[in-house]
Amino acid sequence: MAGTPMEAPRSLLIQLRLALQEKTSLDIPESAWPFVWSGLALFAVWYIALRENDKPILYKVPSPKIPDNAEILEEPVIKVSGSTAVQCYAPATGQFLGFVNPSSPNAIDRAIEQAKTAQEQWATTSFRERRAVLGTLLQHVLDNQEEICRVACLDSGKSMVDAQLGEILVTAEKLEWTIKHGEKALRPSSRPTNLLMSYKRNTVYHEPLGVVAALVSWNYPFHNMIGPIISALFSGNGIVVKVSEQTAWSSGYFASIVRGALVAHGHNPSLVQTVVCWPQTASHLTSHPGISHITFIGSRPVCHKVAASAAKALIPVVAELGGKDACIILDSVPNRDVPRVVETLLRGSFQAAGQNCIGIERIIAAPRIYDKLVSLLEPRVKALRLGQDKDVGALISDSSFSRLEGLIAEAVEKGARLLAGGKQYIHPDHPKGHYFTPTLLVDVTPDMAIANEECFAPVMTIMKAPSNNVEDILAVANAPDFGLGSSVFGAESDPRIPVIVKKIKAGMIAVNDFGATYAVQLPFGGVAGSGYGRFAGEEGLRGLCNVKSVCEDRFGSWWWFGGIRTSIPPAMRYPVPDQERSWRFARGVVEMGYAPGWGRKLAKGLGSIIGNA
Repeated sequence: MAGTPMEAPRSLLIQLRLALQEKTSLDIPESAWPFVWSGLALFAVWYIALRENDKPILYKVPSPKIPDNAEILEEPVIKVSGSTAVQCYAPATGQFLGFVNPSSPNAIDRAIEQAKTAQEQWATTSFRERRAVLGTLLQHVLDNQEEICRVACLDSGKSMVDAQLGEILVTAEKLEWTIKHGEKALRPSSRPTNLLMSYKRNTVYHEPLGVVAALVSWNYPFHNMIGPIISALFSGNGIVVKVSEQTAWSSGYFASIVRGALVAHGHNPSLVQTVVCWPQTASHLTSHPGISHITFIGSRPVCHKVAASAAKALIPVVAELGGKDACIILDSVPNRDVPRVVETLLRGSFQAAGQNCIGIERIIAAPRIYDKLVSLLEPRVKALRLGQDKDVGALISDSSFSRLEGLIAEAVEKGARLLAGGKQYIHPDHPKGHYFTPTLLVDVTPDMAIANEECFAPVMTIMKAPSNNVEDILAVANAPDFGLGSSVFGAESDPRIPVIVKKIKAGMIAVNDFGATYAVQLPFGGVAGSGYGRFAGEEGLRGLCNVKSVCEDRFGSWWWFGGIRTSIPPAMRYPVPDQERSWRFARGVVEMGYAPGWGRKLAKGLGSIIGNA
């Protein structure tokens, strides 16, 4: 076989030939083997070409422009008198970054129309084509992660480590998950039938909705924008993202990253639109008849307005409204695991300066481990350093400082102990930056306001459970009107853990970990005051689709039977000849289909059908 098209060594060809014959039980004649190898060669060429087409395409996106002179604003705010533009600045330093003109209602109309035009073509693409775009986007994120982190840090005040975890890692995970598992979630699925309808074939399809919208928060400006875009693109939709005014400066750069991936594969970049607008204009987007679905990430008061506006056009909304996430520490935690738990509590509380939707807001410790936990955490919190190049970055603005200081003061008045922090911090190098001292507040009780209101700040609160009883622990954990994320730490064999997992009022819970559910793209969302609906995972993708149920004839083309299709029997046709006989006939149909036992089905059901036909 030495002259075959594959040019492989004879020994290898013999091995392949034997393997093929063994696996397929085919006795292929010697004279046919050159054709077999030719076919394999053509398949290999086709497969390699297919793989080449799926390879990521490298592209470049210009970095956002920073003013040459590093002007520090005297009053760092986004809204300035005498101008309708959004003033952009770095919250960690107060450095002026530029102005962004807000979108008008007409501009929003144009954005939706452009996305709609592009979506009509995008909806016809295959899952492979969509995967290719996301693969290119993933490669660009990995190749440019440092630049993306620096831009996100400049606009939001977080540290590079916080950005790497909260902007890059989770975005890479969402992209990879969608590339690997998205098609499985959205491909057509067969559904079962029943005896009466056994001649039917049932299928559920997930079709694009059209143009969807996302209103996203500022705490993770890159990921919060890209996340909804990834799901919208893979489900075949166009998208309009309303970014926060607080991080408007970086939004153009981040949007260009996605559009660059679309252009690289020959698709219309107008599929992805971003708008920046003041709250009074946002209702034009949220009630727009051209929008088919809204994903909202933000506060409860704003969600009330978004939901009311969306209701005018009957637009479905998925709402993620933050939480007062409980982290339960049971006294069964092994001693060897306590240091790991302490590190996890610190990261879960102070990641992104506490501005984390699923950040740890309440640590609820069992009585026997409470004092030990406080003694271990106190020196660690006191040692935290402020600054983007240190441990804890800045807050997005100083608007929450008086509220935070008031919550802490009220808790201390009611008996809580303030062991660290508790007030605004004036950074010696960046006095115009928005910093709040890392805070440790212990002996917090459920009646205190700080135990029920989301801080969204570098504030660690520790509460002692009334007892080791699981119901007492859950009573504290479930007290606030929130229910987003949660976590529990304890020995694997602790019988209280399954009870807590089942009974905690939350949309997500991580066992012996923090925030792990999103790191593996499980559905993300909460209950009660934390919102409704889910994004991420299979449920998130399907939520952006029209779920279409199709029931069709299984044997409709059997011409020799005239096809097997539903027909209305004479007893049921209009005009109904005899209501009593027709009712008995219909009853027979029901009994034949649903009465228990085959004998009863046939005897009673068929009897009624035949006797009243």
